[in-house]
Amino acid sequence: MIQQLCRVVLMLLGCQMATVHAQHKPLVVATASIFADMAQQIAGDEVEVRTIVPIGGDPHVYEPTPGDARLVANADLILRNGLTFEGWINKLIANSGTKASVVTVTERIVPIESAQYKNSTDPHAWMDARLGLQYIENIKKALLNLYPEGAPTFEFNYAIYRQQLEDMDRYIHEQIQRIPEQQRILITSHDAFRYYGRRYGIRVEAVLGTSTDAEAQTADIVRLNKIIRESRITAIFVETTVNPRLIQQLAKDNKIRIGGNLYSDSIGDAQSPAPSYLDMLKYNTDTIVQALLEKDAKLTPPAHDNRMGLIFGMISGLLLLTGFYVVFKKLNQ
Repeated sequence: MIQQLCRVVLMLLGCQMATVHAQHKPLVVATASIFADMAQQIAGDEVEVRTIVPIGGDPHVYEPTPGDARLVANADLILRNGLTFEGWINKLIANSGTKASVVTVTERIVPIESAQYKNSTDPHAWMDARLGLQYIENIKKALLNLYPEGAPTFEFNYAIYRQQLEDMDRYIHEQIQRIPEQQRILITSHDAFRYYGRRYGIRVEAVLGTSTDAEAQTADIVRLNKIIRESRITAIFVETTVNPRLIQQLAKDNKIRIGGNLYSDSIGDAQSPAPSYLDMLKYNTDTIVQALLEKDAKLTPPAHDNRMGLIFGMISGLLLLTGFYVVFKKLNQ
């Protein structure tokens, strides 16, 4: 009886401790869904991970809400990309009064500098899976500093995740190499694939620059039309977080097709083909390769049903012959 009572007490204590632990999980807030997913893969259930910009949102032009300020105020750790990606984050952090540690997950990554604008960098370094390894290393270190008790989980998950990213890097390289070199031209809505192109050997062109808050210039459209014609491009791509209107118009004007929807600044939701960072890299690659490998991707006018025209042609021919016959008969009477 006493042993059973002790077991019950221990169970209750265990449940209570688990509840307390769950209630006091450190809160990690990432600016965008890509970094939140990276953190979740490493952290497991040891911490709570939230994102400011919702899945499908555009971090370049996002406008924080009062709810975002409360979320940041309660955070224990904030993960940001930097490199001009989230122009609103510093103000949000200052206004929230948070005491959270702020970690830039692109630390130790040498960014691509803008050729046009001084001190402007391309923020989309995660599109290169090798650079993704630096992201997850920085996130792991941040989690260890935040919550040392979670070290066994963090180290174990990180080792698996690192291997998966290394495998993905090889996969992307192998797949892109399947495309003939002259066909390796990727045209997208905005310039989010520069790191991807540099790493995997594909030329990248875009309507907009590295940020979606810019407006397309006439010169950009003229440039892309020229590239499409001269390089005989057969497919161009829209992005899930960018208005597709300009790309759709380019495709229509050049009678080529949309090769697919690519994920750049956000992963997809649970029902999408890219619900995680790894899935996003694979889906983008598979979509690009499939579209650019298709040589006959030009749009052709829909086939019209010519049967009625053929019938009318035959009737006209018969009437004409009948007329000639009637005239011939009259002339010979």
